[in-house]
Amino acid sequence: MAHPKRKTSKTRRDKRRTHLKAATPQIATDSTTGEAHLYHRAHWHEGKLYYRGKVLIDNTEEVEAVE
Repeated sequence: MAHPKRKTSKTRRDKRRTHLKAATPQIATDSTTGEAHLYHRAHWHEGKLYYRGKVLIDNTEEVEAVE
């Protein structure tokens, strides 16, 4: 296990652990719907769940109850 010869300051450690890209979320625009959403996330639009321009779940269809 590595052991340091001198103590590293807390501010230096905190600077290394800070990531600026995590502080500002990246927003994409879906090519199919034109909706703004976060990158790598599916989003709902008019009862359908879209991811990368494709429909994953469609809740607009009526489901018949079997009796």
